[in-house]
Amino acid sequence: MNAAAKLGAYVLGLTVVFGGALGVGQVVGPTAAPAQVEEHAATAPEGEHEQMKSDTPRGLQVSENGYTLNPLTAVKAGEPTDFRFTVTGPDGRPVTDYQVEHDKKLHFIVVSRDLASFQHLHPVQNGDGAWSVRLTLGNPGAYRAFADFAPVGGGNLTLGADLLVAGDYAPQPLPQAARTATVDGYTVSLAGDLVPGQASKLTLSVSKDGEPVTDLQPYLGAYGHLVALRAGDLAYLHVHPEESVKAGPEITFYAEVPSGGDYRLFLDFQHDGKVRTADFTARATGAGPAQPGTSGHGH
Repeated sequence: MNAAAKLGAYVLGLTVVFGGALGVGQVVGPTAAPAQVEEHAATAPEGEHEQMKSDTPRGLQVSENGYTLNPLTAVKAGEPTDFRFTVTGPDGRPVTDYQVEHDKKLHFIVVSRDLASFQHLHPVQNGDGAWSVRLTLGNPGAYRAFADFAPVGGGNLTLGADLLVAGDYAPQPLPQAARTATVDGYTVSLAGDLVPGQASKLTLSVSKDGEPVTDLQPYLGAYGHLVALRAGDLAYLHVHPEESVKAGPEITFYAEVPSGGDYRLFLDFQHDGKVRTADFTARATGAGPAQPGTSGHGH
């Protein structure tokens, strides 16, 4: 299979719906006064979990359809940690069989609750079903970990759990909405607007030293990966670009959001053998109605 065909296989059916209600889960707001956060590893409650309605956005639940995300390791600020976790299935045992999606069995996203920090990681599965990954959380505070996976015989799921890192915590204000971002000498520009209730075309263009980058390298089977998080509740959306035989400079995505307000966008792209992340704040505006009873995930 040639490169273009392989990429195309990953990005069919891209249009995504990012639906659900606001205000689910605990929110840490951008306050000025520092707060003390107690040290502990976030763990899933024992026993049965009540299954939430299907319109709940992804990433807001620690348990769904009988599957539960179980963090096993506490993290200290600034200390590299071999972070371990399991995903248990309806039988209460760690899941060991996963479908491969975008070259990996599981994608692990860790963000700070103030959305100032973002990591897209790929853990290694051990023989007992536990996952491990090298994780460094630079500052004290509250973080959200997302496990994005599809068990064999089941559909794709995104489960989320909070990780709390002890110490004085002063949340950062959400960055202002902007059309450009810079990272490692690259400039990424954003064209398009998020409109609630309808598919929104977002085109991100990569340049370096004022010249368009036309030789982007595939990363996990695509020329770019976009994670979107709604400010406030951190509802999660992972999308991939529409099919294209061109390796840049433009990468186009489609996303549908249910509400007005601010969203953080994190674009992973690879060039010269290194993956870089450009981040944006985008504001959804307009009168388009939210679509009830839907939830979304772009794969």
